[in-house]
Amino acid sequence: MQIPEIKDKELHRVVTTTAIYTPDFKYLITKRSLDKKVQPGKWCFPGGGLTVDDYINTKPATSAGQWYGALSSSLVREIKEEVNLEVGKPELLTDLTFIRLDGIPVICFTYFAPYVKGEVVLDNDCTDFAWVSLEEAKNYDLIEGIWGELSQIDEILKSRK
Repeated sequence: MQIPEIKDKELHRVVTTTAIYTPDFKYLITKRSLDKKVQPGKWCFPGGGLTVDDYINTKPATSAGQWYGALSSSLVREIKEEVNLEVGKPELLTDLTFIRLDGIPVICFTYFAPYVKGEVVLDNDCTDFAWVSLEEAKNYDLIEGIWGELSQIDEILKSRK
């Protein structure tokens, strides 16, 4: 694979994805719309990018103008926008870095969080959704690496039972 030319080596697009789970080990996956820049039509966890609006209109935590929790705020906002659900406390699983075809470097933080409430209502970023077990997830055209992440999450959650 040829790596695209990076436009700015100092800047990254920061995104989160979240495996939302139920007590019976079902996980929400969504199908990306065909007009997405990255992995159109593939199945993944809901998520999206951090924006300045996720923190700029809130009071800074320090007098130096620093904010805590911007990534968490972004994660909760993206889940609400994309699938209309509320989740419990998210836990970080891993991070992944890649370079989009347009030369934008991306760092993606993958979380997992318990489903709290809401009915799935999709926005324009997704065309379909499914609540699946780890085994059922194998039947979907997942973004590469998602099944491995799901397997790790499933193992962590089942070890806590």
